[in-house]
Amino acid sequence: MTDESTRSAAQDELRSARTALFVPGDRPDRFEKAAASGTDLVVCDLEDAVTPERRSEALGAVADWLAGEARACVRTNASGTTELEAELTRLRGLPGLLAVIVPKAEEPAELERIHRHLDVPVVALIESAVGVARVTELAAAPGVVRLGFGHLDYSVDIGSGNGRAAMLTARSAVVLASRLADLAGPFDGVTPELDDVDRVADDATYALHLGFAGKLLIHPRQVAPARRTFTPGAEEVDWAHRVVAASEQGGAVRVDGSMVDAPVVARALRVLSQNREV
Repeated sequence: MTDESTRSAAQDELRSARTALFVPGDRPDRFEKAAASGTDLVVCDLEDAVTPERRSEALGAVADWLAGEARACVRTNASGTTELEAELTRLRGLPGLLAVIVPKAEEPAELERIHRHLDVPVVALIESAVGVARVTELAAAPGVVRLGFGHLDYSVDIGSGNGRAAMLTARSAVVLASRLADLAGPFDGVTPELDDVDRVADDATYALHLGFAGKLLIHPRQVAPARRTFTPGAEEVDWAHRVVAASEQGGAVRVDGSMVDAPVVARALRVLSQNREV
């Protein structure tokens, strides 16, 4: 592949991803397990999952893994930290670096700087009041391919609980900014309950209804329920096929007793574009 085709393939992979599984950067024994989990994206985490004293070790382990045949995203540390500058130096040019997830994104120019330095796509993680206030600018920054919403950090920043009502305005702002910038639907934040797969599915369903198109995950057992949620089911796919077929007849038509108009056809086409094997 040429450099340009490689970049395009990476962007397509990011745009279509439904699940992004974090794996601690200082646990190289878990890297291959994460890759085999069925997740769309593996995210080697150099931030929250790693204690400050082990971040240098984690960076070395991640860089060594991505220097070989592996392909993954990396969550860096936040802008303004000494860790980030070391990460930008070590990660540059690694063949397996698919993208970087930048936490606590607040400055569009900083996202562009990171993108240009590493020459890979950027996922901007919105986790603060400033980030939400500037989310439209952040979504439009050069190199940003997708947004994510970190509701746990955001709730701490604004001094609220992290329940759905408290997070609704921010979640909707992230979805709206993604649409205005013509990005794929954003990633919703993690579900901290590791053993409750029903909670993962419920959280993912709620996010899907708000306009999110994927979810950040912290354990391999969360992958399957999240992927199922963001993948159209057989009945929905069948409906979409019938809508598209009916629309090709021209004139006013109905499917399942409902009128088929342009928005309905657009929704059906979106369902068919998302119809991938779970």
